[in-house]
Amino acid sequence: MNQFIIPTKIYSGVDSLDILQQLTNQRILMVCDSFLPDTDSLKRIQQKISNSNAVEIFSDVKPDPPLDNIMSGVQSYQAFRPTVMIGIGGGSAIDTAKAIRYFAEKLTDELIKSFIAIPTTSGTGSEVTNTAVVSDTKNGVKFPIIMDHLTPDIALLDPALVVSAPKSVTAYSGLDVLTHALEALVAKNSDLFTDALAEKAIEVISNDLTSAYANGNDIEIRQKIHEASCEAGLAFNMAGLGICHSLAHQLGAKFHVPHGLANAMLLPYIIAFNGKDPQVAEKYALAIKKSGIGSASLSNQMQIKRMEKHIFKMMKEMNCPKTLVEFGISEKEILTNLDWIVAHAKEDGTFPGNPIVPSDNELKELVKKIIK
Repeated sequence: MNQFIIPTKIYSGVDSLDILQQLTNQRILMVCDSFLPDTDSLKRIQQKISNSNAVEIFSDVKPDPPLDNIMSGVQSYQAFRPTVMIGIGGGSAIDTAKAIRYFAEKLTDELIKSFIAIPTTSGTGSEVTNTAVVSDTKNGVKFPIIMDHLTPDIALLDPALVVSAPKSVTAYSGLDVLTHALEALVAKNSDLFTDALAEKAIEVISNDLTSAYANGNDIEIRQKIHEASCEAGLAFNMAGLGICHSLAHQLGAKFHVPHGLANAMLLPYIIAFNGKDPQVAEKYALAIKKSGIGSASLSNQMQIKRMEKHIFKMMKEMNCPKTLVEFGISEKEILTNLDWIVAHAKEDGTFPGNPIVPSDNELKELVKKIIK
């Protein structure tokens, strides 16, 4: 039995923050990126919240949220006892908010009334997913907390908050969206509903991401990318992901490769690998044709090759390193950790969604393709 539920109310547009005006007489814990306090972006959000509410800000957010920081947030939660939480920022900030909520509600045995997510990057889709990816720095691994209860109640997609994102963030987060969509498209739990969302996200990112990179102040393009990110999040939250993410999580944990970049490096080789399955190739080809990347006269395999080349072209236009050596990691260090990467990739929560179950050697070969 397939099930498709969108529990999050999604508001999109430059006036979407007006929804915050509905909050009255609440205790609001804001969890935001460390650089956001005192910025115009956060002030813009705070101005929408009436003085009838008590507001506390937790901004000790770090990339790849470490457990230590999350538990510090839990202490802030316990001291403040919020009725509403607002996660503001990139995926790390929203994931941190989810993880704080997860642990704090267990410890206090009290549930918050509402959880609101306000993304300031167009990439993770965390504003509509049930997952928080956190890092166990002592053991050097990332692991997901997956619970439907953690899905935000409200997502506010204000493209004006994305305009100030650095070019590298626009590139890496946007390529993460493309990865979400291409993986969700062929994941084991995909269906017509998730396919529709994934296909549209593939079309938008393939055609408009480099424009957003080059013209960051174009609010219309920014809104399209922001909505595509949310679409891809909805798709993979229901359909699942695959080995691109399971490997990328390990590259992030071991070598601190930005998540979206790690995905982008692997993505062309992953779609070629998964495309060996005729049914998978058919789904890829249809989406690639709909995106205008390939023409109807091409075979499925040639459509996939077109998409591989297109991803490489996008990365070049956005100054993304295509290999781990180019990023600054030595070949020796990668090879030394190859068994570790593969072992932990197979334990990753995204691994089971892949349409083909790879062998250890196949996983190693995929990593080797992006070494240099």
